[in-house]
Amino acid sequence: MHWRLERDVSGFPVRRSHEATQRYRREGYWTDRTLADQAREAVSAEPERVIFIEGGRAHTRLQVWRAALSIAAFFRSRGLVAGDVVSFQLPNWIEASIISLAARISGLVINPIPPIYREVELAHILADCRSKLIFVPATFRNFDHRALAARLRPSLPELRDIVVVRGDAGGFIGWDEAIAFPPDDALPKLDPAAVMMVMYTSGTTSRAKGVLHSHQTYGHKVWQMADVWSITDVDVFFMPSPLTHITGAFWSVDMPWAHGSSSVLLDVWAPDVALKLLAQHRCTLTGGATPFLQQYLDVADREPTQAEALRIFFCGGTTVSPEIIRRASARFPSCMFFRSYGCTEAPTSSMGIRTQAQARLGADTDGEIVPPTEVKIVDMDGSAPVADGEEGEILVRGPELFLGYLNAQDGSHFDDDGFFRTGDLGRRVEGDYLVITGRKKDMIIRSGENISPKEVEDILSQHPDIADVAIVAMPSATTGEKGCAFIVPRAGTTPGLPEIRVFLETAGLARQKFPEHVELVDDLPRVPSGKIRKDVLREQAKRIAAGG
Repeated sequence: MHWRLERDVSGFPVRRSHEATQRYRREGYWTDRTLADQAREAVSAEPERVIFIEGGRAHTRLQVWRAALSIAAFFRSRGLVAGDVVSFQLPNWIEASIISLAARISGLVINPIPPIYREVELAHILADCRSKLIFVPATFRNFDHRALAARLRPSLPELRDIVVVRGDAGGFIGWDEAIAFPPDDALPKLDPAAVMMVMYTSGTTSRAKGVLHSHQTYGHKVWQMADVWSITDVDVFFMPSPLTHITGAFWSVDMPWAHGSSSVLLDVWAPDVALKLLAQHRCTLTGGATPFLQQYLDVADREPTQAEALRIFFCGGTTVSPEIIRRASARFPSCMFFRSYGCTEAPTSSMGIRTQAQARLGADTDGEIVPPTEVKIVDMDGSAPVADGEEGEILVRGPELFLGYLNAQDGSHFDDDGFFRTGDLGRRVEGDYLVITGRKKDMIIRSGENISPKEVEDILSQHPDIADVAIVAMPSATTGEKGCAFIVPRAGTTPGLPEIRVFLETAGLARQKFPEHVELVDDLPRVPSGKIRKDVLREQAKRIAAGG
């Protein structure tokens, strides 16, 4: 397939292939139906059906649809046009689902930002995607997001408006004001191939990268997951994964509209509350990173509460132990537990299992590669495929593949055939099953969050007591991985974890990214060219974690 770079209506560079477009449309993977069409049809068919439950309150299709139309009218009143970017930095609140739908039906580009992000990350993202408007909570988890947005606004000339959700607007636009606009069903005709989301993901660079998805790339995965996992209108989803991540966004916005299901949202993770919600609402499907599952099991072992209706739990986002999948399957025998693999750029490249008879594969592999998704595994040079069962780098292609990064300086990452180089290592086994074995990247995945060591290293290199620093992943029983900082101190100093945390907090970095272990060393291992041997440090971190 021949790929070319074009400018979208948003002004962003996107990868296009005439051959791929023709094929995906001909085979029905890409259509002209968008979330706007699906939502309108769902409201017409059954307006009073509950679609979201959040904070103990049920919301019907009609209520959410009319709220989205009001926010869409608000967008027009602020002069926003197709291709403009609207950001939100909200937890799993109903307002976030409304905003996302309103932006999508308006032809705008939605930009979800994790609430844990602070000055460093937020300033970069808003400037990078040229966001015109952002929704923030007044406060959330004792942090004043309204004040943060106010501090950053003078340095963001393209940011026109700040809308404050759930709290005093403090001189900005309040949610009640925005949603007071009369619902207007005069929506624009949408281009299904246009960019509809820019979601940022951390990689091996110090900057988060803007991942571009269209209505079509994103929509295909919504339908494929439903087909593989037999999702119907009797399903009830429980979604603790943040809807500012690709997984949470799928299940907290699109899936309920597309398949007639309903979704239960939780804004602050608490395993005992989660298990009670699963039981109370008879949820049939949930998922998340390893810590979610581990904590579910810990609570289930001491509580009588049973999630009897649960039939699917997909697990991914970080290292997943086969033992924890087996333990979960034994504890909840009516539910399928399995590992799956994907990333923001190529969501759910492997899809777990389909039946209880495949339970072994759910624990021992990261799931089935389901066409039309294509996976090839190549040697470390990227020049030749490896044999089945051999380890190599994972490359992915398919109709769900992103359109490219917002910035050209973030690199190509594609081979000549249009396959995306994930940087992850794995093996193909038992036909079309994938086993993830490691990463070429240095990224740390903590509780499903991607953390770029370089971003943290760049800040710590400015610490007056640190001569040199390298951060690698250390195994963690609670979060999958955590950051281990190997530090060469300046003479006469012994920088420890408490002062490092204070330094990073003062710099405005999200606490999620702070190292959780510090190891003082005389020097860092390097190759002759001077590059740090992080493979050596990772092995050392493993020994430290194991008590060796």
